[in-house]
Amino acid sequence: MKFIHVQANELLRIMCKELPIPKYGWLWKKWMPWTKSKTKGSDAIFYAIKNGIFKFVDEIAKERPKALVRSLSGDERFSNALWATIFHRQAKIFSLIRGVDKKNQLSAGWDKQGNNILHMVGKLPPSTLVNRTAGAAFQMQRELQWYKAVESIVPSHFEEEKNKDGKTPRELFTESHKELVIEGEKWMKRTATSCTVVGALIVTIMFAAAFTVPGGNNQNTGYPIFLKDKLFMLFIISDSISLFSSATSVLMFLGILTSRYLEEDFLKSLPSKMIIGLSTLFFSIATMMIAFSAALLIMLHEYSWIFIPAICLASVPVTLFVWMQFPLLVEMAISTFGPDVVNRKIMKRSKLCIYLSSFCPCLS
Repeated sequence: MKFIHVQANELLRIMCKELPIPKYGWLWKKWMPWTKSKTKGSDAIFYAIKNGIFKFVDEIAKERPKALVRSLSGDERFSNALWATIFHRQAKIFSLIRGVDKKNQLSAGWDKQGNNILHMVGKLPPSTLVNRTAGAAFQMQRELQWYKAVESIVPSHFEEEKNKDGKTPRELFTESHKELVIEGEKWMKRTATSCTVVGALIVTIMFAAAFTVPGGNNQNTGYPIFLKDKLFMLFIISDSISLFSSATSVLMFLGILTSRYLEEDFLKSLPSKMIIGLSTLFFSIATMMIAFSAALLIMLHEYSWIFIPAICLASVPVTLFVWMQFPLLVEMAISTFGPDVVNRKIMKRSKLCIYLSSFCPCLS
């Protein structure tokens, strides 16, 4: 399998060198239709973009980076490779083309409906592309990140341009994503409501446990009997942490429930609140189990056959929570605080290919 993979990569490299890319863009195809066979190379690039075949486009960037700028579309809806990349939401390929297109030539122009490239990113992509992200709220967040990434590479006047329907890019974005905003709001509220109930229950339990300490209090001084015991201090500290963290999670989820749910809220505000709420809720459940285990050890330290199985079972709720919610929490954290749509490493590498091609004619 490794040998076949190496041979396939070598064949791809040779094919990329031999790809016939016309020099005169759409004029070549319009006025010289008998040369249509020569545009198959550019069609191959667009099919690779559509299907997210990064390796193919990456080889093009290495061997003939200018082919990405000159390429024609295999689909009449798109005027060039960058437009197709944005429509199909291919982030890694977008970074490649951004590095090749140093002068932002591909972001210019309009389609038959008078849409510029900001109108293109304002359209809702096919459902198969939107559903790559878990949860409607984070699908909406990814769409906003795409809009911001494209907005950063176009002139400011693009934001005010209107298409043939009289809509600006932002108006088209709002109209296309109206249903996704509603679904995102429902998803956020359902999740926040469920977690608020759990957090409020933990707050109640931990508050009561702080005043009903294991072993009781000394009748003369009023201090807990096991006050000088290290396990008792572990119980008090974990109980306090659980109380504070669960109260924090409840406040975060209440903030989600009372939010305005504007489009911009899905970019940072709402995801940040959800991440903090889930993190503190997980922390409160873990410290609650620690407090429970410490209380058992204090009262039943001479009966190991009881407290050892009980402590082992106390780890089950924490494990279940990690198993069910931790992958979602990690995905949310990466989507919110991780790198944006543009991969800087890929973009810098494609810029290097362009630089090298200026010294080596065979790469152009």
